[in-house]
Amino acid sequence: MIHVRSQRLSSSFWALSLVLGASLAFSPPAPGQDAEARGLEIAQEARARGEGFGDFMARQTMVLRNREGQESRRELRLQVLEVPGDGNKSLFVFDEPRDVAGTALLIFSHREDDDEQWLYLPALERVRRISSSNQSGSFLGSEFAYEDMGTPEVEKFTYRYLRDDACGEFTCTVTERVPTNTRSGYSRQEVWQDADELRVWRVDYYDRKGDHLKTLTMSDYQQYLDRYWQAGEMTMVNHVTGKSTVLTWMDLQFRNDLDENDFTRTGLRRAR
Repeated sequence: MIHVRSQRLSSSFWALSLVLGASLAFSPPAPGQDAEARGLEIAQEARARGEGFGDFMARQTMVLRNREGQESRRELRLQVLEVPGDGNKSLFVFDEPRDVAGTALLIFSHREDDDEQWLYLPALERVRRISSSNQSGSFLGSEFAYEDMGTPEVEKFTYRYLRDDACGEFTCTVTERVPTNTRSGYSRQEVWQDADELRVWRVDYYDRKGDHLKTLTMSDYQQYLDRYWQAGEMTMVNHVTGKSTVLTWMDLQFRNDLDENDFTRTGLRRAR
């Protein structure tokens, strides 16, 4: 059973495992370091700073907006288990509105193999596996794709440092990452991370034709356990459709003694 208990913590959480970081400034490029090596180094450092969290729970509000500004709102819960040496296990469960209540998504992320995803639809009373070729599709009508919901493991991209650039009050490193999975919906992504904390502030997504498809922006960062950074709000804008989805994070709790029995396909039907 997935549940969330209220708890005061020092700050907020990281966005879909994209923006973990610690309070240590990242070193400048080494003289003569090539762009690919620099890009990979940034990705590896960001992951190293985020390891060791164990597990967490959180609540989310998802607001979907169409081109005309009309909104629909959803409430959901999330729990994540860190798997040392591999990707995380994640479980999303929708509570509201009534037409999606009980819908659940289970993800087993992997560092090298394809992610495994299962979706439970209570109206059909069945669990459906999301094949790797279909993970570029929309996650329940939102502007997030199924492939956006898993952990962006370092091994699943090639990297290239592009430049340093201003991003608000910070200086950001801008890195290109290219999915190694040819079935990805993206040809490449540009990731903006501040140089001090390696927090992700923006990700530009390009479709298979190379056109700018979507932009994800992060805001309202706070820090948990004196180590982990989280954006309180994530906004994904689709530049083709004019639609957007806003995710707001609440009630984050670390280290709840979750284990692999809390993340099973058979348990999807009982997730409440």
